Amino acid sequence: MNMKCSLIPILLLSTACSSTVRAPAEQLAATSVQNQQTQQSLLQALPPTTQAASLQQWWQAQGDPALLQLISAAQAVSPGIAQAWANIETARAARVSSGAALLPTLDATANASRARSQPGMPAANQGQAGLQTSWEIDVFGAGRAGRDASQASLDASRAMWHDARISVAAETATQYVNARQCLLTLALTRKDSESRQETARVTALSAKAGVASQNQLVLAQAAAAEGNNRTLQQQAACEVERKALVALTDLPETEVAALIQQAATQPAWQPVGISSLPASVLGQRPDVYAAEQEMTAAYAQISAAQAQRFPRLALTGFVGRAYAEGSSGTLSAPSWSLGPLSLTLPLFNGGRLAANVDAAEARYLASASNYQAKVRQAVREVEEALVNLRSAEARQQDAAVAARSYAAHAAQTASRYQQGMASLFDLEDARRSAFAAELNESALQSERRRAWISLYRAAGGGWNTQAALPAAAATSATSAVSATSAQNSQ
Repeated sequence: MNMKCSLIPILLLSTACSSTVRAPAEQLAATSVQNQQTQQSLLQALPPTTQAASLQQWWQAQGDPALLQLISAAQAVSPGIAQAWANIETARAARVSSGAALLPTLDATANASRARSQPGMPAANQGQAGLQTSWEIDVFGAGRAGRDASQASLDASRAMWHDARISVAAETATQYVNARQCLLTLALTRKDSESRQETARVTALSAKAGVASQNQLVLAQAAAAEGNNRTLQQQAACEVERKALVALTDLPETEVAALIQQAATQPAWQPVGISSLPASVLGQRPDVYAAEQEMTAAYAQISAAQAQRFPRLALTGFVGRAYAEGSSGTLSAPSWSLGPLSLTLPLFNGGRLAANVDAAEARYLASASNYQAKVRQAVREVEEALVNLRSAEARQQDAAVAARSYAAHAAQTASRYQQGMASLFDLEDARRSAFAAELNESALQSERRRAWISLYRAAGGGWNTQAALPAAAATSATSAVSATSAQNSQ
């Protein structure tokens, strides 16, 4: 890919160097044309595929129950998902609180007193009980702006919950692919080691019979030791990959090992093709949407801070019943009042309100810059995934040809060896070349799978703004917290 013609849009906003704050709609409009051009380029760069699947059902379409079980377990215990759910609950509570600020309050009140008003007069009892209401009328929109900011923050929190689930699924799938590839590599490494050991054994017999030289024997023994060393190293690498899956899923290591081994005996996992990227890649990335909502919330907070500099209008009222008890008897009657209607105008506050506006504008500029960075990062991740995918696709045919050719060469060398036309060294060399080609083909298939996983993650995992939060999310978050607490107590 030509870096000079990179698809990453240049999203430089003049707000960072200007005293004028641009509204979120203007910020989004400034990138819409560039984003449309980016979408066209991304669609053209997508490799052609014959089997398509919805991103929402991408994992299910793999037909691999072990993968689904590992992803489900990892999502159930992920602290990141639990934290994202806690953020949703916090944002939801803030949204309720900000919405309630727009409504009148109603309280039940009661009071009683006993006093003597004049010397020589008996003491009298007085009391009052009823309902008292107060309402701050949102004339200049401070309350509405606060409510809008809370709603945008809630929407952002919901999107980030989905983003956390997508990230955990992609991370688990990548680790799963690595673990499976490690087992395949271990099998090939063992074959290579056995081949080297056989060569060393035969060479030792030949040297004992005086056919092979001592130098040939030393080289054969060194090759066998090197092959055994690689096998031990690969075994350790597979154990590390397995333990990484255990940490992600919190499943017993024996169960994880069984799932990986079960998957290794099944037909090779073939990534389901994505026939086309979403019509709006950037609009279907939950992290980009969350950054957009945070920018909207920050802009609403500017309006709320500005409204605090204007007059505030409040109305109170009371309805109830009052009574008085004295020497002349007891009196009881309804009591009510409307008002006062109070108007408060801030005159002097040492610049506090103006500073609050400046701070809100600064937070908005920071959120706008963060949004730009998220957009650039999203496009970059899609581009990189496409580059890796196309590279793996382009090399796959050559790797398959090389593996078949080396395998045929090994078979022909074995036939010649049986006829006495090739030496054992020629045979073992041909076998090792075939093993290396097979290993390269296998590694390339895993690389291709990881590229598809990266593209799934970069394309937003099929998320959209209408994605709902499943009822099981709270249970999963609670389970994650409970599991963590239990581990800590141990």
